[in-house]
Amino acid sequence: MFDLVIRGGEVVDGTGAAKRKADVAIKDGKIAKVGFVPEKGAREIDATGLLVTPGWVDIHTHYDGQVTWDSYLSPSCWHGVTTVVMGNCGVGFAPARPDRHDWLISVMEAVEDIPGAALAEGIKWDWETFPEYLDSLDRRPRVLDVAAQAPHSAIRAYVMDQRGAANDVATPEEIAEMARITREAVEAGALGFSTSRTALHRTRDGEVIPGTFAGADEMIAIGRALGEAGHGVFELASDMTIPEDEFAWMRTFAKETGLPVAYSLLQSPVQPDKWRDMLALTAEARQDGADITAAIACRPTGLVLGWQSTVHPFMRKTAYRAIAHLPFAERLQHLKDPAVREAIISEPEGPAERLGAAFFHGFDKMFRLERDGRLDYEPRAEDSIAAEAARTGRAPEAVIYDMLMENDGQGYIYLPLLNYARFDFEHIVEMMKDPATVLSLSDGGAHCGVICDASFPTYMLSYWVRDRVRGERFPLEQIVAKQTRDTARLYGLNDRGVLAPGMKADVNIIDFDKLSIRAPEMVFDLPANGRRLIQRAEGYVATIVSGVVTFENGEATGEMPGKLIRGPQTAPVLMAAE
Repeated sequence: MFDLVIRGGEVVDGTGAAKRKADVAIKDGKIAKVGFVPEKGAREIDATGLLVTPGWVDIHTHYDGQVTWDSYLSPSCWHGVTTVVMGNCGVGFAPARPDRHDWLISVMEAVEDIPGAALAEGIKWDWETFPEYLDSLDRRPRVLDVAAQAPHSAIRAYVMDQRGAANDVATPEEIAEMARITREAVEAGALGFSTSRTALHRTRDGEVIPGTFAGADEMIAIGRALGEAGHGVFELASDMTIPEDEFAWMRTFAKETGLPVAYSLLQSPVQPDKWRDMLALTAEARQDGADITAAIACRPTGLVLGWQSTVHPFMRKTAYRAIAHLPFAERLQHLKDPAVREAIISEPEGPAERLGAAFFHGFDKMFRLERDGRLDYEPRAEDSIAAEAARTGRAPEAVIYDMLMENDGQGYIYLPLLNYARFDFEHIVEMMKDPATVLSLSDGGAHCGVICDASFPTYMLSYWVRDRVRGERFPLEQIVAKQTRDTARLYGLNDRGVLAPGMKADVNIIDFDKLSIRAPEMVFDLPANGRRLIQRAEGYVATIVSGVVTFENGEATGEMPGKLIRGPQTAPVLMAAE
């Protein structure tokens, strides 16, 4: 008898092969059989008319703090994610000297918009070294599998103290120590090393985070430590454009070690075609034997602006600041007052630097998020706040104010900052078709007050396969493979991402017709009543981790089969020849 048999579903197995009607049998946490299964299961699920896929593998999250107190890692767990990789962009909480805890929290708060008070209350700090951090994670029950990377900023500050935080040049001895710590982390189970090479990632004081300007000698030495350990992805957060000399050491490292390098790639609003140059460099490097991959997003990096968000267009207005400190319910009563409304929208907005100008003046880039009963992440230029204001003869500020007041003050404005220079997704189509790209950048657990892109996996199926009308859609089988087999293999997780005998039994059962993302909502459920934007999903009939049902119809079962992943995972013998 099998532990679980999923009967009669439309199996999309993660390999890219055409979907087929089949049963899936599970035994001892592994896929035992896919096809006709005459044997019984201790439990059986009728999946007639439903999709059966591998669980999603999300390789770009920032749950490094949340993972220490939250066994569920929502919102990712609500979206069929069964494996997360955290420690991206060079930020994290290990290694950590006892006197640097507050500093590490401040960096994470500034870079990833995770409430510092929540991190300070939630993290218990029963570690100093990275291996001790993994041991701490290993002790907590959890609903899904988690894996970590060694973060450059924490390592640099641990070795160089304030000099590291200030981005001073490292001595050869300091570089050697950073390399040693990196190798120690990878040998203890880290899936790789991450760093930030973007000016967008800044501390609370406005300084770029540690490692941003580290020299090639430092980066190559750390890379060689990965090579000595024998595995590990070298992950970089980039400015969407990487200088030739930077790309050169990435290429040298990848070719010499045979290990993968993954860098983030989004369309720049300033150089909207530069991504093509980066993919051309990547293709050339791959042809030369360097394993370099561009990590891309399936929609814009966009801010959700609301009265409770980190930013909104009126936050600098004197009339708004006078009530900004009030609890939301009380503040909302003032916002409903016509006199307050008039004072806020009529007050001139002062000048702002480029990014601030987008928040406060960028009406041509702001859109209603929910339109005709659906969330619109690919709006047309003629749908902008500026365009609507022009059509109706109203001030843009008045249009925005009234939209934010909808749903009793829970209305939201969408501001796509990156990956949307030409008001469409045609560049994303090209990126997703490129063999040198991987789906990434969901930032699960981060940007709590203004972004909720942990819904990427659900969006991939609901929009890119079914709902898109502005251009090309993708085959279901291809989209499933992109966020199961492909993401898993980049990080050496060869035991999952495919429904085949011997593979880990991480499975989603999905009502495809009902699959959707709910509107964002602001909740205050982090430690210290910290806020975060969340999005729930509809259509997940069941999510299964290691053969155990963890969610049914969107509700947690209470089962905790998730584990800490230590290092790359070997494919079963039956899959090794694929």
